[in-house]
This record gives sequence, structure tokens and C-alpha cells, in this order.
Amino acid sequence: MSPLVYLTLVLAIGVLAQWLAWRFKLPSILLLLAFGFALGQWTGVKIDDYLATADAQFNPLLSAVGLFVAIILFEGGLTLKFSELRESGLPVLRLCTIAVVISMAATALFMWQGLGYDLWLALLTGAILTVTGPTVIAPLLRHVNPTRKMGSIFKWEGIVVDPIGAILAVLVFKAALASDADSAWLAVLVSMGKLLGIGVIGGYALGKLVEVLLRKHLIPDYLQPVFLLAVVAVAFTASNQFEKEAGLLTVTVLGIVLANQRSVSVKHILEFKENLRTLIISSLFIVLSGRIAVDDLTGTLWKGVALLLFLILIGRPLSVFGSLMGSPKTTRNERIFLAFLAPRGIVAAAVASIFALEFEIAANNGMFDDRASLIATQSAEISALIFLIIIGTVAVYGLGASPLARMLGLSSRNPTGILFAGADEWARVAAKALADDGHQVMLLDTNFSNVSAARMLGLEAHRANILSEFAEEELDFNGLGSLIAGTPNDEVNSMATQRFIHQFGRAGVWQIAPHDHETRNRTSAASDVRSQVCFTRAPEHADLQEFVDKGGVVKKSQITDIFTFEDFALTYEGQPYHILFLSDESKGLRPAPVELERVSRGTTLYVLLPKQETPGDKPTSEGQ
Repeated sequence: MSPLVYLTLVLAIGVLAQWLAWRFKLPSILLLLAFGFALGQWTGVKIDDYLATADAQFNPLLSAVGLFVAIILFEGGLTLKFSELRESGLPVLRLCTIAVVISMAATALFMWQGLGYDLWLALLTGAILTVTGPTVIAPLLRHVNPTRKMGSIFKWEGIVVDPIGAILAVLVFKAALASDADSAWLAVLVSMGKLLGIGVIGGYALGKLVEVLLRKHLIPDYLQPVFLLAVVAVAFTASNQFEKEAGLLTVTVLGIVLANQRSVSVKHILEFKENLRTLIISSLFIVLSGRIAVDDLTGTLWKGVALLLFLILIGRPLSVFGSLMGSPKTTRNERIFLAFLAPRGIVAAAVASIFALEFEIAANNGMFDDRASLIATQSAEISALIFLIIIGTVAVYGLGASPLARMLGLSSRNPTGILFAGADEWARVAAKALADDGHQVMLLDTNFSNVSAARMLGLEAHRANILSEFAEEELDFNGLGSLIAGTPNDEVNSMATQRFIHQFGRAGVWQIAPHDHETRNRTSAASDVRSQVCFTRAPEHADLQEFVDKGGVVKKSQITDIFTFEDFALTYEGQPYHILFLSDESKGLRPAPVELERVSRGTTLYVLLPKQETPGDKPTSEGQ
């Protein structure tokens, strides 16, 4: 098979796995691992076949993986806002410090005493398995859809502990090569100083330099995404030249600095990096799982299963409950969920491959004295062992995390609630009808009287601009599946739908009809900045307000075999009405589109009717 055919298959299969995961609501990482393994077994081809090199100590795949991981960590750092830490700061701090120490110590002890590994290799494995990582956390969070607080905690932990785990692996390796205890402590301290100096100080300084360049418009807009990509590559590579694995810390700090500065917007850069992340994750998992040979897995199978059970049942719960003991910022259910979500990803595989090779080379060169042979043999097992852990944790957490989150009340099975941008009277009437029927709603408005009126009706309402950072970053949208931009300002509505595509997807953002929707011409707002229009007959804001000003109400109508959609249309023929929402068991609650030609049996219609047209002597769905 030619390299071009192989790379084409990797790209196509990766995208197919991502689409199937979205279509059938499955963890994408699980499908990527399965498809990659199947590709390797079916074709008998591995990426290594195209990467032959004469230098046994240089693996081009590991170098490429390291760079790709750096890009992913930088993109993750761009999503870490300090404002998220108001509620989750203390749990994140404990999980990234106390929990890391407990996890490393417990895992190392089990590897040493339980599985018989050399102490240094046990410590190395313990360090590596402290990581989780955005390559697996981000897709699982998208699948689970937890509360904003839990999402923030997992996101911060997953991104911050990756460089910490890599740093711990470096320190273990430096200490292992030292001739005595004093030399080991000195090597650890010197390496720690270099790592922190290069990673934290270097990343911060580079972030401020990039901020100045962007603020002074010294980098044109069209070059900014690729410019940042080049900066990340240079920062990662240069940092690693000074100290091994310092690059991961540098790019993470760089991303966090840019995310929290206020002088320039990096949202367009983040969107580019998010698309790049999806491509990288898809390709990496396909390629790396395709390298696995069945013999490699069976050789360490029982050890892998034993370590997997220890991590899931003892290691992770021990580190979470031990670190969060007495924490007032997390509830019992939140701690249970945190204890049951720690998948390992690409960073664990990459760091394990690098340092397992380093230990093996050191042992073959005569280090470790009489333990050299044992360490060389066991080092060769580490990579396969870590990959078993990756497969196992992704499978267990990927399949179990979503049901557990719903059982603990930290996630919604099928989020279909409605976010209203604008809390004018028509929106309050519609939201009240939905809330009374058990649907989740939230209203945002800058007008205090509108917000107060909504709260008096028992509705969740916030005084905030839909375009504010508060709305995007601090409100918990768990359970909400659609946005209806219904303010009197058409431009605000269009901007709101574009801004929240990232949150709800294009299929989930709607706006009420603009005032010029019937007579649009080339001088109107372009279609690419507008979203889909909701509600039948395309009512404008003034139309909706006129309905409720005249006493309009929202009524339900059930479509059945006896009372069909055609019967509904005949019942209200010639009368003014607007179908606002549809609800059924398969698709849940959703806004009604402008053109609604067919409605399936079992669907509930939420219809806005003027008071004088409310059916009295006319037959309704409930009376037929």
C-alpha cells in the first residue's frame, strides 16, 4: 500500500468515526481506537513502515506526536479562563497537586509490589498515569454534556496535569540515572528549576510578546492562526532543546496567557485550532491504535487488566476523595463523578514511549548494574501496558460516564431546553408554557423589568447581554439544546446566533424573522451572518408582541392518528396563529421552522393564538 493511500484511509476513517460517534451519540475516542486497530489488522500496514530511520534512538512518529500534542495543549490552554475558577478553582488546585501525588504514589506502589516491576519503572508509570488530557477529555465531555462546573473542572485538570505528568516523568528519569541519593536530589532540583523557568517564565513572556504583536496589528488577520501555529511549534521545540518535555508546559502557559488577556480577541484563532484539534485527534488515534499488534497486547494482558482495575476501582477514587476531602466547593455526587472519569490519552502514550525507550537504552548501556537486564525487559513492556490502559479507560469511562452523570443529576440525556435571548412579554409567555410542561428554559435580557417579570413567573432569567462574556463563559447551559434570538434588534439576533453556534451547533441556533425577511435585497444583511428563522408564518418581533398584547396565549395540541396535522390545519384555517415549538419522544423539544408541512404522530404542538381565537366551541385535539 502506498503512503498516499494509507494516509487517505487514515483521514477518511477518522472522519467517519467522528461522524458515526455524533450520529449515534457514542464516544468518538472509542470508535477511533476500534477503527484504527481494525485498519492495522486488515491491511497489515503500520505507520512505522513508512518511517524507517537508521538512528535507533530517533523515532519520527514520536517527534510528530509530541508536536501534535503541543498544538492540542495550546488550544486547550486557549479555553482556560480564570473566570471559571471562581466556582471550581479549589477543586482544580487540589486535583492538580494533592491528587497527582496520591495517584502517582498509589500506582507506583501497585506496580512495584503488586506487579513486580522495578521501583524506577513503577515510579515512571505512576508519573505517566497521572495525566488524562484534552485528547480524550474534550470528546468525552462533548458526549457526556455535564454541568458547566463539572466541565470546567475536568477541562482544567485534563489540560494542566498533562505537562505535570510529563515533568514528573522527567524527574523520575533524572533521579534514576543519578549515582546516589544526594546526586538524585540535586538532579531533580536542577531539572525542576529548568522546567519551571523555561515553561512558566518562557511561556508567559512569549504570550505577552504575542499579545503586543496582535494588539499593534503587526500580524495581519489572515496570518494570525498560522502564525500562532508556528509560534507553538518553535516554542515547543526550543523548550525541549533546553530541557526534555519542557515544551508541553511552555505551550500550555502560552495558551493560558493569551486566553486571559483583554487587549485583543483570540476567538478566531481558537476556532481554527479547534478544527485542527479534531483533525489531529482523529488521525493520531487511528495511526497509533493501528500500530498495536495482537501479540503485544496478549503479552501484557493480565498485567494490563490488573492495573486497569486498580486505577478505576482504587487509584482514581483514592486520589479524588483524598484530595477533595472536606472541600466545600464540591458535593458528594460531584466527587463520585470526578472519581469515575479519568481516561488516558495520547500524552500518556507519547511520554511512555519516550521514557520507556530511554530506560531501555540506559539499561543496555550498562546503567542500573545488576538490574539492567530486568529493567531492559520491563521497559519494553511499558508502552504496550500503557496502551492497554488507554483502551480500557476510554472504553469504561466512555460507555459509563454518561449514564452515571445522568444518574447523579450532573447531565441531561438529551438536552432540548430553550435559551431565549430577550425576555419581552411574548418570550415570557412562550417560556412559561414550556416550563409548566416540564421543559427547561432560560431567558437573558438587559432590561431589568423584563428580567424581574420573568422571575416573578418562576422562570430562570438573568440580566445580561446575550453577546457578553458572562453569558458565554459563566452561565450553565446544561440541559439546553437550542437558542432563540428574539430581541427587537435584528442585528443582535444574527450576531447571537453566530456566537452560539459553538455551543449549540448550527442546527440549534434560531432567530425570529428579521423585519426585511420578505423583501430581502443585496443591501440587507448577508445570509451567512443570519441563522435559520423559527416559528411558522415567520412572525417578526412586533407580530409576536401584538399577539400577547391582545391577550394571546400558548396552547398545546397533540397530533394523533385521529387528530392529524391536516385536521389541525383545518381547525384553525383562516385564523392567525403561529406554531412555536414541536415536542416528541424521539427528537425532544425544538423550535418549529417557518415551513412546516408534515408532523409525525405523537408530536405536541405549542401554538400561539390570539385570545379571541382561542378555541371554545371549535373542536380541539384534546376534544377529538
